Amino acid sequence: MPSAYELDRDALALLLADQPPYRCSQVWRGLYQGLRRPGEMTDLPPALRDRLEAALPPGLTELSRSEADGGSTLCWLWSLPGGARVETVLMHHRDRSTVCVSSQAGCAMGCSFCATGQAGFARHLSAGEIVEQVVAAARESRRVGRRLSNVVFMGMGEPLANYDRVSAALARLHGELGLSARHLTVSTVGVVPGIRRLAAEALPVTLAVSLHAANDRLRDRLVPLNRRYPIAALLEACGEYRRVTRRRLSFEWAMIDGVNDTNADADELAALAAPLGAHVNLIPLNPTPGYPVRGSPPARVGGFRDRLATRGVNATVRHTRGGSINAACGQLAARAGGTPAPLPGRRTARPGVARLAAGA
Repeated sequence: MPSAYELDRDALALLLADQPPYRCSQVWRGLYQGLRRPGEMTDLPPALRDRLEAALPPGLTELSRSEADGGSTLCWLWSLPGGARVETVLMHHRDRSTVCVSSQAGCAMGCSFCATGQAGFARHLSAGEIVEQVVAAARESRRVGRRLSNVVFMGMGEPLANYDRVSAALARLHGELGLSARHLTVSTVGVVPGIRRLAAEALPVTLAVSLHAANDRLRDRLVPLNRRYPIAALLEACGEYRRVTRRRLSFEWAMIDGVNDTNADADELAALAAPLGAHVNLIPLNPTPGYPVRGSPPARVGGFRDRLATRGVNATVRHTRGGSINAACGQLAARAGGTPAPLPGRRTARPGVARLAAGA
């Protein structure tokens, strides 16, 4: 049975074929502009509300929600049909409200320092399941007098490994929810064919590449996908994206104490980022159960940022949000009460690809 956000407009019109033609537009507006469940659409006849409520159930079932940072960070734990679980994080900042959405239940990329990668892969999310996360965040933002302005695909999963569904969701977020394409950010660990496809799309979204190392030797260990798409191929795709879209791209760099935070690492990173005009987001590593290495201390993070600046690279330090509820960057693992959630049909990464960076 499809959920309300699984249907496109033609499918909704078919479902409402026995109704006056204007009903389809009415329901569509209620879903995307009103952010309402069918049962909440009081401008519909009661019998039709009941029928649609039964025919279009939610695609996400809320299991829990947790707050942090004085209530400005909210993390949902959802159950999906089939039993897999994902998380969504809403963050209210002074000047914007951003939701971090998941595109897969688990992840097959095997990045050793990421809790999602440690959990393995269960399944892709559908376009409707992705959109419904954003609708939930928009509803919550509206409830507290805020407007959801930004969406980042930085939750569970590798978005470009689920390209068709993510692309469909992006089109719906832009066209139906009215979010600016420039406020939609897609993160990837380096799926080169996906970057090339994204460059060809009409939507000028922002691309964020989780780089974490600037030489193949280290990146092979931190980001196993690098063995398939090494840095040279990744940079070529990034350059194409930059030329075609004229959009700035960013490099994400999880700062790991003693692993990728030396002056030499900063110099290598600057040599890659400067020619592309890339912005660098420095993210002190957040702790995860499967990676017993700490994040770089604040003084080292600051020194790394300053060294990049002297080499002409704009860099900012991302402040951790949601760490107290395991909802910070790299910590999402669909836990309930601190226990890793089961992933039905789980597929783990290839043997050996999730070794610790220092011991691979």
